[in-house]
Order: sequence, then structure tokens, then C-alpha cells
Amino acid sequence: MDIIQKPIITEKMNEMGEKLSRVGFIVDKRANKIQIKKAVEELYDVEVVAVNTMNYGGKAKARATKSGYIAGRTNAFKKAVITLAEGQSIDFYSNI
Repeated sequence: MDIIQKPIITEKMNEMGEKLSRVGFIVDKRANKIQIKKAVEELYDVEVVAVNTMNYGGKAKARATKSGYIAGRTNAFKKAVITLAEGQSIDFYSNI
């Protein structure tokens, strides 16, 4: 099971990272907090203090096209907000 799928890089998460030493990730829906903590510590070599998770359901989306009305849903996902230890940080922009 690939636990960490991708980091969340938004203005809000960047601000939380600077002020509160927190980072966000999209994670596997089946992963629990202990597995997420272990995966982040191994992947980024940092100390994790806390893990908060949120489950998001998919939204209904629809659009009208020439061929008719198309309705569907976006994917459901799980978000994890990781609080790092004092003085630790993760730099997502170093590989760009």
C-alpha cells in the first residue's frame, strides 16, 4: 500500500508550514495515523509530533455539452495534516 500519494501545496498549507510547522498530504484512504506517521518519518527523515486526518467525499459534478448532459463524481480522498517537531521542516521545492 503506497501510503503517501502527494503533498498538498496551497497558499493555506504554505502559511501553516511557516507559522505552525505543519504540512499536508493526500494519503491512502485505508491508512491510519500510525502508518502515516511512520511513512512521513521514513520518507522525509523528520520527527512527527501529531497527525490529523480528514476524509473527503467526492462531489457531484455535471456539465452540458453538444452531445447532452454529462454527470459524474470526483474522487473521494483522505487528507493528513502532519505537525513536525520544533525546528524541523520539509522543503518540497528543492527538487524543482
